[in-house]
This record gives sequence, C-alpha cells and structure tokens, in this order.
Amino acid sequence: MLDLNSIRNDFPILNQGFIYLDSAASSLTPEQVIIKETEFYRFYRANIERGVHRWSQKASEEYEKAHELVSKFINASGSENIAMLRNTTEGINLVANSLDWKKEDKIVTTIIEHHSNFITWLRVCQKHGCKLNVVASTPEGIFDLNDFEKIIDDNTRLVAITGVSNVLGVITPLKDIIQIAHEHGTVVLVDGAQLVPHLKTDVKSLDVDYLSFSGHKMLGPTGSGGLYIADELLEQTEPLCIGGGTITNVNVDSYELATSPMKFEAGTPAIAQVIGLGEACNYLNKHGIDNVANWDHVLAKKLVEGLLEIDRVKVYGPLDPKQRVGLATFNIGDMNPHDVALTLDTEFNIGVRSGHHCALPLMKELFQLNEGNVRASTYLYNTKTEIDTLLMAVEKIANQ
Repeated sequence: MLDLNSIRNDFPILNQGFIYLDSAASSLTPEQVIIKETEFYRFYRANIERGVHRWSQKASEEYEKAHELVSKFINASGSENIAMLRNTTEGINLVANSLDWKKEDKIVTTIIEHHSNFITWLRVCQKHGCKLNVVASTPEGIFDLNDFEKIIDDNTRLVAITGVSNVLGVITPLKDIIQIAHEHGTVVLVDGAQLVPHLKTDVKSLDVDYLSFSGHKMLGPTGSGGLYIADELLEQTEPLCIGGGTITNVNVDSYELATSPMKFEAGTPAIAQVIGLGEACNYLNKHGIDNVANWDHVLAKKLVEGLLEIDRVKVYGPLDPKQRVGLATFNIGDMNPHDVALTLDTEFNIGVRSGHHCALPLMKELFQLNEGNVRASTYLYNTKTEIDTLLMAVEKIANQ
C-alpha cells in the first residue's frame, strides 16, 4: 500500500490548500526529483559526452544512468532502446518521419486518440498518399477486437493507438491489438503518455514496437520523455534531427550515424531534465507502480460512483472503474465546462481541466460536445478526502 502521509510530504506544493486534480495534463514533482535536477546545476554543470574533465564525466555518467533507469522501468532490453526526447509528441513525430512511406500503405488509429497520435498520421497520409483508417469505439471507449481484425491487413504499415485515453481514462486492450497487427507484419506504436505513469508497462510482455511517453506526467521534469524502440527496429528507424553527438564519423561528402540512443539525441540534450526523469523512475519504483495502479482504482471508483449519484451530472467513459485509471470526465447539465472548472478553482480551490483535452474527433464523433467537458484526474498523492471535496463542490454547483 502507498504511505500517503510520506508521499504528500514529498510534495510541499500541496501545502497551499489547493486540491490538484489535473495530473493527466501534468503531474506534480516530488522534492527528490527537484533536488536531483538541481544537483546537476550546482555540482557538475557541464556538457555530456564531450569533455574529459571531471564535471563532464560526472554529467555523462548521470545522463547515461538515467537511460538505464528509464529502460528498466518499462523492462526494455537496454538503454540503447530508449531515445530521450522532450515528450510523447516528439516521439510520435520521430516515428512518423523516420519511415519510408509508400502510397499503398495503410495506417490504423482510433477515434479516442489525443491529437498528437491522430493529426500526425493525417499529415503522413496527406503528404504521401497513404490511407488512414479510424477504428470506432463505444461511447465508453470500449473496442470490439473484431474491428481491428477486419481493418488490419497485409498493407497496414502501422497501428498507432493509445494505451489509456486521456479523455475517458479507459485502458485499451493493447496486447490483443498488437498480436493482431503482428500477424500481418504490422508495426505498432503506443502512445504511453497516460499508460506509463499509472500502470506497470512491460514492453517485452506487450511485444510493442514503439512506445512514446512523457516525463512530466510521471513525476518528472517538463521537457523530458522517451521513445522506446524495439531491437529489430533500431537500425531502420531514422532520427528526427541529426548533428552534434549523433555521428561517429564525418567526411566532406558523407557521414556515419552513431548507434542508438546517441543517433536520436542531436545537439546538447535536456541533461538536467533527463537526470530528473531517471530519479522520477526511482521514486515510482520505491513506492511501487502496482501500488500506484491500485490506488488509482480506489480513487477512480470513488470518483465515478460519486459523480453518478449527483443529479444533472453526466459521466463519460467506462462505468466499471477496473477499466479505467484515476481519471473521469463529466458535464453538469448544460453548463459550459470552462465555467464549471473556473468555479471549482475560484470558489472551492480545486484545479481540474476543461475543454476538448486535445481530442476533438472523440468529442465530435462520440458525444457531439462543442465545448468539451470537465476532467478530474488523480495520482499517487491524491486522497479520498480530496475526492469527497470535489464531489461536494460538484453537487453544490449542480444544485445552483
């Protein structure tokens, strides 16, 4: 079980009397990560892999260690499988721009995707003449695997799917979808922005080809994230940028790229942020990602069941809390969701998200919501009392 008192002591930002329920947008950062990041600036602030002096050597050592920590966190074969990037979006775009697309290629994605895992593929299709197929779900975000079996064929070059919806909180059946895709020799990219922070993610067990994720959603610094690349794709995956640090040799008429992960990390990277992300993995390992997932389930159950009991409140996503992480979206009658969010902030000291959550196709196709909805999202530092306070506030707003 999680020791909530100990955890909350690691987040002094929570001492302001403000209830933070917007971790799906960006999680808070514990003191251990902040200290580790500032340690770089205070004690060995130097560039990496370029100098023989002690500060450069120390910075390089910590940077490489962070690769190893992130690699182990998702059970990758090694640090060479992890390209340190800025966020999930950059990882998705790296893959989109690295493949040699042909007009006959098909790309399969779904209606519940974040824009980053949707418009990226629209652009590929517009540029190369490929075809994009969008798999529908139920209003709860539940998929029929038969739909994937019907649409994925030998011409399908890529399946791009989220591990957890940032709007519905629903957990997708990744393993089954990946198996269907691989039966046709199709590569699978998973948007792990909401998956990796909340559920144990084992890339070997999933047999996933690409997994992109963000550090800022898993207690790490902003500007940090990673792209997992399976062993068999390391050589053929092209970097998004090349330059300093990405090569082993350069002649006046040619160059040779370095091996992974160096070839994907052009120029001076976000050294402090990457080191901080490694420490975030340490923190989550210390408390146990399975314990995080179990607490998610407890809070999701309380949140969803409580919202369902309030008149005029409509809840989106699966009603079974076991099918979602600690995230729920809702609307109150015909109220504008931004007005609800603003009221929660100004009158009740509660921070939530409102709007389309970067998922307009889902909002338009499944719910016909012009203004979107309100999203409350939890993490390991949230309490049952905070959920009770939110539910009380929503009920008061609904009864006004």
